[in-house]
Amino acid sequence: MKKLLAFTLACLMVVSCFALAACGKKETKLSATQEIIKQAQTMTLEELARKAIEESNGKTFYGVGNSSRGKSALPLFIEYLQTIDSSYNMTYEWQQPKNNKIFDQLTADSKKTTGTFAMTLIQDGNQIESKMVQTGILDTFIPKDWADANGVKAEDYNGYLALQTLNKIFMYNSTGSKTYTNCWDFVAEGEHGLFMDIDSELVGKNFLYMLTKDEYANQLKAAYDVLSAEKKAYIDTAVKAVEGDAKDFGLGANGKYALAWIKLWVESYNAQSDDGPICNTLVKDSATDQFGLLVYSKLRSVSETEETSKNNVKVAAYQDDYKGIGGYGYCHYLFVTDNSPLPWTACAFIAYMTCTVDGFSAWGKDIGGYSSNPTVAAGTEEKYHHSTGGDTAEGGPFPALNDKGFTWWKDRLVIEDPEYCASVAFTVGSWIELLTKYTG
Repeated sequence: MKKLLAFTLACLMVVSCFALAACGKKETKLSATQEIIKQAQTMTLEELARKAIEESNGKTFYGVGNSSRGKSALPLFIEYLQTIDSSYNMTYEWQQPKNNKIFDQLTADSKKTTGTFAMTLIQDGNQIESKMVQTGILDTFIPKDWADANGVKAEDYNGYLALQTLNKIFMYNSTGSKTYTNCWDFVAEGEHGLFMDIDSELVGKNFLYMLTKDEYANQLKAAYDVLSAEKKAYIDTAVKAVEGDAKDFGLGANGKYALAWIKLWVESYNAQSDDGPICNTLVKDSATDQFGLLVYSKLRSVSETEETSKNNVKVAAYQDDYKGIGGYGYCHYLFVTDNSPLPWTACAFIAYMTCTVDGFSAWGKDIGGYSSNPTVAAGTEEKYHHSTGGDTAEGGPFPALNDKGFTWWKDRLVIEDPEYCASVAFTVGSWIELLTKYTG
């Protein structure tokens, strides 16, 4: 059966490669929206704002996203446009589909000559690449001001536009004597971390895909190397079990350590429906020695009571002797729909969110979300003081809330790469599916 799976996966990879090669050879004419984007990428935010005012005054703007906070950013955007033209007015609606339905919703809307949705804020790089970009449903717009801040040219930038990188990190209840000083401790014998099920939120599956990339597999091997002989013995059994798979998938020298970590994690984690309940569990006095992998910002909303406290939790990677990966990072990406009814306004709104502190404030007010614009990131820290937020929070100090920022976190997170995720979805992805079936 194992050989049959490997053969099937190899065939799928060949078909996929031919399909991608064929797509790459096509020379397609720019759509009307892409022509507008080409112009928009040469314009400043204020120039885009004037175009937006001309296009959408008195109209309704429809947006869709994985984050509900787009609804909070839109009125700020309208207020900004009103500073340029006080007579400007635009109504808006923002939808947040549940259960990964956003891809179906955008696909259905793309079949119209002129769509309903002007733009989207979307996550899950793997599905974005395969279902949205390669199919031509979504178009990337790179604001000139964003490109300038990042030292690149908008027309030369090769990638998606990220509004922010969010982190999901390892946190553990510290009311007992147990500590977690190595990322392998989370898959040690008898451990059962709280984790949002990978079938409920697919960015969690992308995290596992990314572990097999050489950069992160090497980090796992380095963390393994400093373990005691006793801890290595348990892990070695898993490493030997996946050696053949690592070769079949064409992974690097340390790919087997990535597959071993994935295998041990999938076979042991305690599946949860959402990160909120995970956080609410970990901060309880009664959650001694439990840990989870969850969105960092959830910790901010915990209320202090006799039974719960933010001081009951420690961020694993913040401990001085911690080794290995501290969590993973994934992005909220911004796109203009190819059949956008208001493409100029969509471009202006995207530029406002990525190029101003106020535009990013709906997300920037919380820890654990980092603007892709270094100027906005610095301005956000200056405004909200996240690095010392736990010292000044009501009832503090709460050391776990002192966000060290993306510059610190980026070397300790497994960062989602949409193209890499898509490249291993048939191989590593199918292997993970088998693991979940056997453990479920």
